[in-house]
Amino acid sequence: MFTINRRRALVGAAALLTAGCGTASTDSKASSMAGMSSSPSPSQSASDGSMSGMSGMDMGATPAATGSAAADSEAEAAGVKPVPTQVLGTAVWQGMKITAQAMTPVPFDIYNGTTMQLVKPQKNTSFHLMVLLNDAQTNVVIPYASVWATIKEGSKTAFDESLWPMISRYMGPHYGNDVALPGSGSYQLSLLISPPVSARHVEYQDVWLKPHTVTFTFHWNQPS
Repeated sequence: MFTINRRRALVGAAALLTAGCGTASTDSKASSMAGMSSSPSPSQSASDGSMSGMSGMDMGATPAATGSAAADSEAEAAGVKPVPTQVLGTAVWQGMKITAQAMTPVPFDIYNGTTMQLVKPQKNTSFHLMVLLNDAQTNVVIPYASVWATIKEGSKTAFDESLWPMISRYMGPHYGNDVALPGSGSYQLSLLISPPVSARHVEYQDVWLKPHTVTFTFHWNQPS
C-alpha cells in the first residue's frame, strides 16, 4: 500500500485491477486537492459543495457484483482471507451518486505510463476501499475526479491517503486503495472529492465545481 503526499500530482496515474476490486452524513469542505487530477445502514444528510483523471476508460454503467466473487476467488488463490462486501455509505451530491464499499483486498497493478508496479495486500490489510462516482439518474460513471479518504476511530486517524483511479473488468472505473484498520469497531470515513478536470457537455456546466466532502459512519468487524 502506498502513502501519497496530499499535494503530489496524480496526473496520468492509473491503476489496473488484477481481479475485482465494499451510515452516512455529508458536509462541505473548502479545502483544495490541487494537483491531484488523476490521482449497511447509512444515515445521510447532504450539503452542496461541488469534483480528476481516468482517461481512456469505459464510460458505461458500473457492472454488477460479479467482481466480488472474482475478488474472493483471487484472494483465496493468493492466500488472503476473503471478507464480505460491505457498503460503507452512499450519498448524492448535485446529481452525483457517491458509493463507498469495502471488499476483499487483491493484488493490483499501478501503471504510470511507462512502467507497471504490482501492489500486493499486506498481512494487516483489512479491506480494499472502493469508491464509485456515477450520475445519479443514468448511472454512467463520472471520471476525471480525485478522491482522498480519511478514516478515524474517535480522534485517532487510522487511514489518510489518496485513492488510486482504477479500472477493472468486473467493477468498472472507480477509485480504490487498501486499508488497514487496528481492529473491529465504529469508524468515520470522510471522502474529499475534487472536481472532474475535463471538457464537459453543457448538462454538467454548473455542477461539481468545488471540492466537496462526504462523511459516512460504519462498523467494521475485523476477520479473525
